[in-house]
Amino acid sequence: MDPSTKKNRILVVDDEKGLVKLIRLNLEQDGYEVVEANNGAEAMEKLRVTLPDLVLLDVMMPDMDGFQVLKMIREIGNTPVIMLTAKGEESDIVRGLELGADDYVTKPFSPKILTSRIRAVLRRGSYADETDTGKIDVDGRLQIDFDRHEVWVDGKLVQLRPTEYRLLYHLVKNAGWVLTHDQILNKVWGYEYENEPHYVRLYINYLRKKIEKDPSHPKYILTERGVGYRFVDYKREKLGEKEEQLPQEAPKKEAD
Repeated sequence: MDPSTKKNRILVVDDEKGLVKLIRLNLEQDGYEVVEANNGAEAMEKLRVTLPDLVLLDVMMPDMDGFQVLKMIREIGNTPVIMLTAKGEESDIVRGLELGADDYVTKPFSPKILTSRIRAVLRRGSYADETDTGKIDVDGRLQIDFDRHEVWVDGKLVQLRPTEYRLLYHLVKNAGWVLTHDQILNKVWGYEYENEPHYVRLYINYLRKKIEKDPSHPKYILTERGVGYRFVDYKREKLGEKEEQLPQEAPKKEAD
């Protein structure tokens, strides 16, 4: 049992009571505290009362499906959410991630896979203090304040989900350098996701939509085809601009 998991409270939301019981048994053996809900309304009530560290949320539920519940969760906070989806339902996976889910696990799943994903998502949530401090002015349009965890575009505060912020942080931290898909997966999601490259493409797309003026022709997050992605080397570009602005010496006149 991992001692670090003892204080983590997991809200399990699924109308299959037998599955909930099985999940509870396995999570409690791993040291987690488990709260149960069998429908969306109960889930929202338990969320407000128990303040879980993570939510396991089934997509297919009567009355209020998992997507509706996820929207409501995101309206009130950033509690990590892992969606439980039917095997092969790619549309459900993409929709869940677009609505703000942190991860997904397809049914049927092994207890080891589930606990591995839970640990990874919780670990990512603990990275909040790893960033450098200070404010970065990428250019006149984009500013990033690492102290406040804020991103400003054209003078307006942009809301980033935790995973989007971590991705942007690692790109900016390595500005000018190419990060491969594997490097990004390992830094942002963890080693458990080494075979999930679609996460990178999906979240790069999300970030571009939020910070780029024209996402189809990005200026900040550049694609290195077949390799990975690179954040523009804003420091070098600023240096180049300063050098261009330096007054030029007038040519010396030749002696008569």
